[in-house]
Amino acid sequence: LSDIEKWLNEQEESGGHNIEWYQSNHEGNIIDRLHEAMGNTDGIIINPGAFTHTSVSIRDALLAVGIPFIEVHLSNVFARENFRHSSYFSDIADGCIFGLGAYGYEIALQAASMQLSGEK
Repeated sequence: LSDIEKWLNEQEESGGHNIEWYQSNHEGNIIDRLHEAMGNTDGIIINPGAFTHTSVSIRDALLAVGIPFIEVHLSNVFARENFRHSSYFSDIADGCIFGLGAYGYEIALQAASMQLSGEK
């Protein structure tokens, strides 16, 4: 993650937006961070990892804060086990990116920047 952070912080795709990074393996910490983002964050790029297939709580937090978000996965979850084909987030996300490795984050950053600036 630190390599992706460094790389994206050097990209112009941020469109002048401030990028904050957060990573946790603890579901409650992620939910707390999402709640903290309400009112002071314009967009979220999230890789929920294995929580993709299990966390109604993170889904509820994303719905509650009402912040547009893009779901990103390094791997193509559809080329993996069947249980990974289901996401609690894809149907409420503004966009989803699967299987493009770290490049998926750059695409998500470009898309979020375009959305925030009103471009489509």
